[in-house]
Amino acid sequence: MSATDGMRADWATKDFYKELGVQKDATGDEIKKAYRKLARANHPDSHPGDTAKHEKFKAVAEAYDVVGDAEKRTKYDEMRSLYGNGGGFRGGFGGGFGGGGAGGHGAPGGFDINDLLRERAGGGGGFGDMFGDIFGGGGGRARTQQPRPQKGADVETTATISFGDALDGVTISLRLTSDAPCPDCSGTGGKPGTKPHICRECEGAGYVVAGVGGAFSMNETCPGCGGRQLVYDEKCPTCHGSGRGMSARSIQARIPAGVKDGQKIRVRGKGAAGEAGGPNGDLFVTVKVSPHRLFARKGDNLTLDVPVSFDEAALGAEIKVPTLSGAPVTLKIPAGTPNGRTFRVRGRGARRADGTNGDLLATVEVQVPAVLDDAARAAVEAYREATAGKPLRANLFEAES
Repeated sequence: MSATDGMRADWATKDFYKELGVQKDATGDEIKKAYRKLARANHPDSHPGDTAKHEKFKAVAEAYDVVGDAEKRTKYDEMRSLYGNGGGFRGGFGGGFGGGGAGGHGAPGGFDINDLLRERAGGGGGFGDMFGDIFGGGGGRARTQQPRPQKGADVETTATISFGDALDGVTISLRLTSDAPCPDCSGTGGKPGTKPHICRECEGAGYVVAGVGGAFSMNETCPGCGGRQLVYDEKCPTCHGSGRGMSARSIQARIPAGVKDGQKIRVRGKGAAGEAGGPNGDLFVTVKVSPHRLFARKGDNLTLDVPVSFDEAALGAEIKVPTLSGAPVTLKIPAGTPNGRTFRVRGRGARRADGTNGDLLATVEVQVPAVLDDAARAAVEAYREATAGKPLRANLFEAES
C-alpha cells in the first residue's frame, strides 16, 4: 500500500502535530519518541474501561500514521497549508471561503468540506479539483479511480494422449469452460441500458480503510461495489449483479515431446481473460498417458520384455526387437544368457528436454514350452542325462561355516 492510499479529507481539520505535542518542524525521531510516550500512557491494555484514554490512544495512533510517514506527512502539510492550517474548520469553511451558505450545508456562512469533495465525484470540478491536486488526482475518498488491471484466473484441465504422442510431442485441441465477464453487461453487473452511480459506501474509491490496530491501517475492497467504484440500482438479469459468467472456447495446446504421465504443462496466456486491460491467466494441462501394448517407460528410457527360447539363451543368438518408432534393431544374445538379463539399445528411448534420447532397455524372458512333441521331449531327456552329474541346487544344502 502506498503512502498516499487511505488519505482522508477530514484530516485537513485535524492538527496531528498538536495531538502528538510536537512542533510542525519536528524531526522524524522526535515524532516517533512523542508517539511512543503517548501510546504507552494511553494504551487500552493498561487502562481497561477508561474511554477517554482509549479515544486518546486512537487519536495519537491516527496522528502518527500520517505525520510519522514522510510521504503522507508531505501531503498532509500541503493540504493544511492550502486551507489555512485548519483554522476555523468546524463542520465547514469559514472566513476566506465565506459566502451565502449554499444549500444550507455546513456551518452558517460557510461550505461543508464534504460537499466540496463530492463536487469532484459528480464531475463538478471546482474545489474538488483542488483536492485532486493534493491527493494525486481525485478528491480523497471521493475520487473515482480507474480500475487496476488484474490478471485473469488460471485454468486447469486434463488431457489424455497416446504413449507415442507423449514421446514425440503433439498439438491437441481442448474445449475449455472458464469464468469470464458477463456477456450481457460486459462485467459491469448492471442491467443493460441503465446508468450507474458512484458507490455511496466507498464514495467511488473502490476500497474502504480498515484499522488493524495501533498506527496501522489497510485498504480492503469495498463490499458495496466489489471494487468497481460504480453501482447499478438494477442488476443484470443474466449474472444477477456479479458481473461474471461462463465462457466456452476451443484452444490449441502444444504438448512437448517426452512428457511424462501425470506431468502438468503450463500454457501461458490461455487461461481466463484479464480485467481492466490485465493479462490473461495461464492454462495448466495435466497429461494422462495411455499405456502401450509392448513398451513401458522408466524415466527417459523405454523398457521392453523380450521372449527368447531356451536354446537361444543357452547357445546364443541374434534376434530382432521392435522400437517404438523406426525400424527394428538386432540384439545379440550371448551363449549362456540368464533369464532376466537386460540389454541396452542406445538412443531408442524417450526424448529429453535437451533434445537427446534415452535408451531402450530390453529384458530377456526365457520361455518354457508348455507342451513338447516326441522329438523335443527326447532331446530334453537327452540333455537331462548329459547334465545329471551337475546338480543345480547342491549349494542350497551346504552348511554355513
